[in-house]
Amino acid sequence: MINTLRLPPSTAALTATIRGTVVLASPALFVQDATGGISVQQLKAQDLKVGDEVQVSGTVHAKAFSPTLERATVQVLWENTPMPPVSLTASQVATGEFDATFIEVEGRLTGKKRGPDDSLVFDLDSGPQSFQAVMNRGRGDTLFSTLKPGSILRLRGVAVSDGAYTQNLVPFALLLRSSDDALVLAGPPWWNARHAFVAAVALLLMAMVANFFYHRAESWRLRAVLDERERMAYEMHDTLSQSFAGIGFQLKAIREGMPENYPQLQQQLDLASDLVRHSHEETRRSIAVLRPEQLGPDGLLRSLRECADRLVEGGSVEIQATSSGEPVKLPLRVADAIYHIGLEALANAVRHGHPTRLDIRLAFEKDLVQLRVLDDGGGFLGREDSPGLGIRSMRKRASNIGATLEISSLLGEGTEVWISSDLNIREASGFGPGFSPKNMWRRIRHVAGTRRPDPNSYR
Repeated sequence: MINTLRLPPSTAALTATIRGTVVLASPALFVQDATGGISVQQLKAQDLKVGDEVQVSGTVHAKAFSPTLERATVQVLWENTPMPPVSLTASQVATGEFDATFIEVEGRLTGKKRGPDDSLVFDLDSGPQSFQAVMNRGRGDTLFSTLKPGSILRLRGVAVSDGAYTQNLVPFALLLRSSDDALVLAGPPWWNARHAFVAAVALLLMAMVANFFYHRAESWRLRAVLDERERMAYEMHDTLSQSFAGIGFQLKAIREGMPENYPQLQQQLDLASDLVRHSHEETRRSIAVLRPEQLGPDGLLRSLRECADRLVEGGSVEIQATSSGEPVKLPLRVADAIYHIGLEALANAVRHGHPTRLDIRLAFEKDLVQLRVLDDGGGFLGREDSPGLGIRSMRKRASNIGATLEISSLLGEGTEVWISSDLNIREASGFGPGFSPKNMWRRIRHVAGTRRPDPNSYR
């Protein structure tokens, strides 16, 4: 029996004869019986097939795990059916106890390469144990090209621990007879590093596309709002404003045609004329707020200046409007929000502060626009989070564009309204064209208020 040849040999050369079944004919001959397997070096090559029952005689050469029969003669006794493999784990095979035995083992493919003799080598592992499978080229080319790393395989072959096959890299290698000895139990898992990267890129692109269409829809919506404002402004001009003008004209005509001996009635007509004139002015202001303006880099300051002129028309208020920095084209949402915040600041100053001076300052920096509206009126002691509708509307508009808004006032010393908007905040906060770590850092600096003006620069 073959297992008896594993006993320590004597000093004299030992010749032995064994009987067994061929389990592998190429690249080497392996014969196995019920007790184990052995490799055979033939004196004369013969056409042997897997399953042949043979009788082998030769000189026993001891090795670390199993002996070899050298200078052996092989006699075919009869054809037989191939032996079934012994099902083992990789850790059991690594002990060397099953060296030169036809086995079956499972493993996960970690890599593949071509060996030095143009053989096909598959790197596998099973838990903590690594091993290799070796196959002749020609029998396994198709398998070699189709198998993907990460696949779970069930392999059948002759286990060998000889360094000629393992290259001393793994404890054992499996010599496969053909591609039929490798059965794919499961393909590689879909979720690997490459697929995760592709999925992340796809999600990023989808987010960018969604962000693009969202802001495009927002732009269309804002344009529709501006068009509706323009329509309402014309409607108010053609109805309310002209009606007030007509009523005022009629009251004035009645006043001029009334006899002088009705002083009480004349006083009531004067009061009615004043009320109509005041209502007419309020209507004009409402129309000015509703009417869209050309809010380009130059049009924003010009529009605010024209609004201030209309508010103080006929008065002695001094108005200054200045711009600094290199003007840039403002996004429609940003320009509209800053314009209406400026209008509200000017209207509040004129109505409640009774100033002698209004100062409008528009500043452009790199990717940043700032507006300051200052007056030397009476000021107020209200808190910054005053529940007034005007201040709430200003804060709402600033919040909609991600801008920073500050309102400071001292009783008797006037009021300052300051708004600062980063022109890349919309892109930096999403995945638009301007998305970058630099823009994200700019947004953090902007929200943290690192560019606030000097509060003593005006007063």
